[in-house]
Amino acid sequence: MPYTLDQLNAMAEADFVAAIGPAFEETPAIAAQVWLLRPFISVAHLHQRMVAIMRAMPPADQLALINAHPDLGTRVTMAAASVSEQSKAGLNNLTSEEYHRFQALNQQYKDKFGFPFILAVAGHTKISILKNFVDRLRNSTDVEMSTAFLEIEKIALSRLNSWIVSA
Repeated sequence: MPYTLDQLNAMAEADFVAAIGPAFEETPAIAAQVWLLRPFISVAHLHQRMVAIMRAMPPADQLALINAHPDLGTRVTMAAASVSEQSKAGLNNLTSEEYHRFQALNQQYKDKFGFPFILAVAGHTKISILKNFVDRLRNSTDVEMSTAFLEIEKIALSRLNSWIVSA
C-alpha cells in the first residue's frame, strides 16, 4: 500500500480483495463483488459501487457488517484500520474514568439498539465522540440503523482515500 487505481483495476481478484477488502469492516465479500465491476475511474466511483453492494445485501448480512465493528474505546483486538482510526481520535489513551465511561455507553447503546455504536471517528475527539454517544442514544432503532450505514460509508471512503493514490 498505497495503490493507484490502475494497479487496482489490473489486480487479480485475491490481490484486489486483500488490498481493499478491509474498507468495510470484516466484510471482504463486498470487495470480491465489486472486483467484477472494474474498471473504476476514481476512488469515488469505486466507493459508490461498494456502497451499492452494501445497501443491496440481505438484512442479516447488513447486521453482520454492523456487528463486525469494534466498540469505541475498547481494549480488544481489532482490525488494523480500526486501531489506527481510534488512535488518531485519542481512544488509545483513555484515562481509567474515560475508559469506564466509554464501556458504559457502549453497553447502553448495544442494550438499546442491539448493535454497536458506529461513528467515523476521523476529525473527532474523545469529547465529541462522547457527545455523539449521548445524543444518538435518544434516537429510534430505525434512525440508528440508517446512521450506522452512513457512518460505515464514511469510514470506508476514508480508508479507500488513504489506500489509493493518484497515478
